[in-house]
Amino acid sequence: MKKVIVGMSGGVDSSVTAYLLKEQGYEVIGATMLTRDGAEGECRDARLVADHLGIAHHVIDLRKEFRDMVIEHFISSYLAGKTPNPCIVCNPLLKWGAFYDACKGLGAELFATGHYARICQLENGRFSLQNASSLQKDQTYVLWRLSQEQLARTLMPLGTYEKAQVREIAEQLQLPVAKKKDSQDICFIPDGDYAGFIRREAGHLGKSGHFVMEEDGERKVVGSHEGTVQYTIGQRKGLGVAVGRPVYVYKIEPETGQVFLGDHDRLMKKSLIASDLNYMGEGRFAEGKVYLAKTRYTQKMSPCRVTYLAEDQIRVDFEEPVRAITPGQSVVLYTDDWIAGGGVIE
Repeated sequence: MKKVIVGMSGGVDSSVTAYLLKEQGYEVIGATMLTRDGAEGECRDARLVADHLGIAHHVIDLRKEFRDMVIEHFISSYLAGKTPNPCIVCNPLLKWGAFYDACKGLGAELFATGHYARICQLENGRFSLQNASSLQKDQTYVLWRLSQEQLARTLMPLGTYEKAQVREIAEQLQLPVAKKKDSQDICFIPDGDYAGFIRREAGHLGKSGHFVMEEDGERKVVGSHEGTVQYTIGQRKGLGVAVGRPVYVYKIEPETGQVFLGDHDRLMKKSLIASDLNYMGEGRFAEGKVYLAKTRYTQKMSPCRVTYLAEDQIRVDFEEPVRAITPGQSVVLYTDDWIAGGGVIE
């Protein structure tokens, strides 16, 4: 009987994952990352589920690692005028990295999570992530940085399930978390106020400066702000600027404090540059090949082509303009319904 560590967050998805794998004959061991002060409730919920299922449960204290790897990166990225996705950083470095390493002593060969994605091995021998059956819940985008070694030892049994089915299983089993709501916010900022979080942690909101509009080749100051951290590409609400029509943030200069505003057309771009590449289904991108790309988690796929600018840097050219391409976010390239690879948008 193979042993598998299930990363249990205290939510419905990872709880049902543990049940499904136990039903499939695995020896299931539950483990929960303690990532920050105040997250003890998640550990408690996971332990209640483990007791209910009759499996062992362990809590792994990774508060220091989480701060060093995830929170500090989040803060520094925003101060640099970027918009990071902390899950994309956390997954390979912490969940499949420090967390998995800490669980090795429990004697398990495999690791499982409650993500909605399917792991596949392609004809070329490489492992990749295939879109979940439920495209509404598909989470492949946030997992693009996983390595071949990490994918080879991972199970994701929810990839073929709909969310409603998972809820139904939880209720039938009378799991203690069956009616627990899904988390919609960044886990370490439960109130969603990321700017307030950064102000408390860093002591400021980035460089203060002006809102600027460019028209007919001239720059015009239309307002001021307390710090660039409060803004992201594509933002329209909460600007506190009245110019007689809707305007959007389309560029941020963290060095000068200037936040550029313009009409919606300013958000539409046909290319981007990305680096920090990771290859998944392919060992290298094929120049000239048409891929399907996502530049945000909820975005639809957009046809594109890739050109290498350096060994670890590509330009991605889209067939049609894409809205609000944002530095710090990821571009993930798919072939059919599996990930070829991805990079971080510069």
